[in-house]
Amino acid sequence: MTSPVLLVIAHGSRDPRHAATVHALTARVRALRPGLRVETGFLDFNAPSVPRVLERLDAEGAGEVVALPLLLTRAFHAKSDIPAVLREARARLPRLRVRQAEVLGPSPLLNSALERRLYEAGVHPGDKGSTGLVLASAGSTDPEAIAVIAEIARELRHTGWCSVRPAFASASQPRTEDAVRALRADGVRRVAVAPYVIAPGRLPDRIAAGAAEAGADVLAGVLGASPELARLLLDRYDEARARAARTARASA
Repeated sequence: MTSPVLLVIAHGSRDPRHAATVHALTARVRALRPGLRVETGFLDFNAPSVPRVLERLDAEGAGEVVALPLLLTRAFHAKSDIPAVLREARARLPRLRVRQAEVLGPSPLLNSALERRLYEAGVHPGDKGSTGLVLASAGSTDPEAIAVIAEIARELRHTGWCSVRPAFASASQPRTEDAVRALRADGVRRVAVAPYVIAPGRLPDRIAAGAAEAGADVLAGVLGASPELARLLLDRYDEARARAARTARASA
């Protein structure tokens, strides 16, 4: 029996680094699970769009798709945009069964990917006790998403960092530069900034600018095509399939 297609839904960006990073990540997913068909669709700015990918899959007789939002929190895109796009596709393509997987975060794998990028940027595990960390996310007006970032910051604090503060590139406060300065005001001598974002673009650039402006000692790279993130995509895919199987058994 053919496995459902994994459709990774990315936001899209005018910045070409964004799509390149998304494609590098999906390539890593394919390498982890040979034989699984993995497609990519974008909500905006990049091609192919999600509706076009679903139309092509339907025409090819794919049968079933697991649509996975490439999002770290359940904010507007996960709650509104993506469900609306998928509802419209289901109405137009009744032969195609489309299930939406959960967003990626929170997850211990994301925390591991975050620390991987910090170590790559020059932080050593033994430095954590003397280093303050700014967890810099894209930002959201959704209270649930903001609460998730605050909780992740608390979790990271318990892994050995001397202090952890959340920051946001848009929509919410504080900004990255404010969080760096607040750590300095608390007496933290070494500050690292960890972008809690998947791909480069305007908001990650804003995080980097804030880190530079406030004189952060270390700026980690975006999560990108890390092995932890690739494994997490497959975990969410498997969870969606398992949930569908439980639903089918319950209704049988």
